Amino acid sequence: MKKTFIIGVAATILHMGCNPRNQESQREETAAETEENAFNTTIDGKDVQLYTLTNGKNTTVKITNYGASLVSIHVPDKDGNPTDVILGYDSGQAYKENKGSFYGSIVGRYGNRIAKGKFTLDGETYQLEQNDGENSLHGGENGIYDKVWEAEQVDNRNLKLTYQSPDGEAGYPGNLNITVTYTLDDDNALTIAYEATTDKKTVINLTNHAYFNLSGEGDSTILDHELAIYADKITPVDETLIPTGDLMGVANTPFDFRKPTPIGVRIDANDVQLKRGKGYDHNFVLSKQEGLQKIAEVYSPKTGIQMEVFTEEPGVQFYSGNFMEGGKHNGKNGNDYGHRAAFCLETQHFPDAPNQPNFPSTVLKPGDTYKTKTVYKFASK
Repeated sequence: MKKTFIIGVAATILHMGCNPRNQESQREETAAETEENAFNTTIDGKDVQLYTLTNGKNTTVKITNYGASLVSIHVPDKDGNPTDVILGYDSGQAYKENKGSFYGSIVGRYGNRIAKGKFTLDGETYQLEQNDGENSLHGGENGIYDKVWEAEQVDNRNLKLTYQSPDGEAGYPGNLNITVTYTLDDDNALTIAYEATTDKKTVINLTNHAYFNLSGEGDSTILDHELAIYADKITPVDETLIPTGDLMGVANTPFDFRKPTPIGVRIDANDVQLKRGKGYDHNFVLSKQEGLQKIAEVYSPKTGIQMEVFTEEPGVQFYSGNFMEGGKHNGKNGNDYGHRAAFCLETQHFPDAPNQPNFPSTVLKPGDTYKTKTVYKFASK
């Protein structure tokens, strides 16, 4: 029986070899299997895997349950060629080894910065992990981006990930139950839906930290990308990139992206805010009402790929890859991710909101549910 099975398989492969389409299909299946094997690993004693979402429109999204991280987003370019538009790594262990880059991960409990890693709730001060100078960034050294999440592949369009963050983890109060669901639809829109509950008053600000390059994840620059952000103001920052508490109008400044503008046109302008961020690394105060609305769009003239961003959040952090360095992050396919080779649009509540009473609140109370949604929608033209 065993011998007959082997002969049958060999004959099938031999037959496939006569057909170029079958050969190509076999190569694709082998590549996919190799990629999955690179993610089938154990981190912190828990199983890590790679999950795939497809929609039949030549779009494929891959996600690992380590950090609930986006690994790849292949979308058709203007010629119909699938193009991977986010940076990342080729294995689960590589994500672990480079966790401080946050590539594609869900960050938190509090995305972005909290001044001096401290905040006060109901008279009690909480000390967080300080991993960005004296500040706490993206949840500290022990953030949820460095955890193995439970994963449930609902179908080929939906992946549900859950993580239970215990009281005191990274300094945050409350047992926090988090659910993140990725959904890919027929319009090439990837929805990220967030939910969380707590048994003790806490603060929360979740976002995805995907690094995008719409010319392809191996391309060397995003300075030619045309960007629009529908925001009249930003929250200016001090020398440590903590908001001052003021709001600054974007009119007549390098931060005016209310009309599509190449990212590189004003990025090196003589502007104090640009100097502090070494480029763009700022929270934009969105000009929107409550609910899910389009807040940004980006276009690559090289590939013709366009991305629209929709969110329910009041802000978005635009980061232009200023701290990226060549030779530091060898990513997928051996690509060297150099200076400003990617951008981030991290939908969010404002940085340091727990210490800024005039900012929208990020407090979550027992009995309430944190619930928000962001969509990245792709097309080509």
